[in-house]
Amino acid sequence: MNILLVGSGGREHALAWRLARSPTLDTLFAAPGNPGIAQHATIPDLDVDDHRAVVDFVRRQHIGLVVIGPEAPLVKGLADNIRAIGVPVFGPGREAARLEGSKGFTKDLCARVGIPTARYFRVTSRDGALACLDDFGADDHGACVIKADGLAAGKGVVVAATRAEAEAAIADLYRGGPVEAVIEERMEGPEASLFVLSDGTSIAAFGSAQDHKRVGEGDTGPNTGGMGAFSPAHELTPDLEKRALDEIVRPTIDALAASGTPYVGVLYAGLMLTADGPKLIEYNVRFGDPECQVLMARYDGDLAALLLAVAEGRLADAPAPAFRDEVALTVVMAATGYPGAPAMGGAIRGIDAAEATGATVFQAGTRLDGETLVAAGGRVLAVTACGTDIAAAQAAAYRAVDAIDFPTGFCRRDIGRRAT
Repeated sequence: MNILLVGSGGREHALAWRLARSPTLDTLFAAPGNPGIAQHATIPDLDVDDHRAVVDFVRRQHIGLVVIGPEAPLVKGLADNIRAIGVPVFGPGREAARLEGSKGFTKDLCARVGIPTARYFRVTSRDGALACLDDFGADDHGACVIKADGLAAGKGVVVAATRAEAEAAIADLYRGGPVEAVIEERMEGPEASLFVLSDGTSIAAFGSAQDHKRVGEGDTGPNTGGMGAFSPAHELTPDLEKRALDEIVRPTIDALAASGTPYVGVLYAGLMLTADGPKLIEYNVRFGDPECQVLMARYDGDLAALLLAVAEGRLADAPAPAFRDEVALTVVMAATGYPGAPAMGGAIRGIDAAEATGATVFQAGTRLDGETLVAAGGRVLAVTACGTDIAAAQAAAYRAVDAIDFPTGFCRRDIGRRAT
């Protein structure tokens, strides 16, 4: 089977790395790809924003499965256009992808079918947003969460601890004019990420993870797309996972199916494990990054066959996803200045030395300058290792980090702190 993988980040490198090991794979194509992905896949000259060109490529290369990694092409309807020619796609169509494309859409769905989540308001103006703050308390007790409605690459969220912080975040949000946003109560408890495969009808859990969103050690500073992660999420017990599947994921899949927009792909449920049980923070309609890296490090099976079963509506007949009984941990190495204005073009050396320690280095924001690998994005590398427990995985990952020569990069030195 020939497969086309769409994407160019660390998530897609991890998927390519695992798909390349599938016995059912013939040729793996990836677009736009990156130098790391090119070690496992053929990189064609293909503009993935040109849906007609993608469809033509799929026909010409006899592609048997398309795997769409990032959220943006899903929200733009790439999966629908490929399915229209009868080719299986792992990834939801445009309407189902609104679960990530519009936070307001997801919150309204939760309210309609009784999915546990934070109390919220949808707003479209600065004055409307400020008026909602009264509902969360006055003076210095107005803790709430302000979320821009659209895609934000993990950075369009402000967790305000006080009324003053909330007002500042709202002023910043509406500085450029009217936008849609969601303001919700601040929930308390540990966070966990649950990944679930769905073929539109059947579902299957596909592991859990916890990530570190803040740029600074001790979970300080602004939110990023993710500075590291580990799997499994030790606080998401089997009982809590079952509750999340039964009370959150299953009703979501059923609601989308009933509306004629079945969800096909992986659903990433960000959960808050509150005193009342798991509650939904938000959905993503793809594998997380860097969560995908730790999931792929632990996954033990034919990924191509599994994703094809999802795309063809045969998930119920496929073997249950199996994972190695180890902990995986990934440390993101980012370019100096991230998540603001990252330094571009810094040379990266020592990846072979890092992988000689037993770790795997997934490339995200990289490009080749002649024969030199250089930084080409904010998050540049995801250094991933496994161990018998979180401490062993953490030590192995940082041994590999220390073997990499990336003078214009940085990383947090406390990934996994929540579990140690």
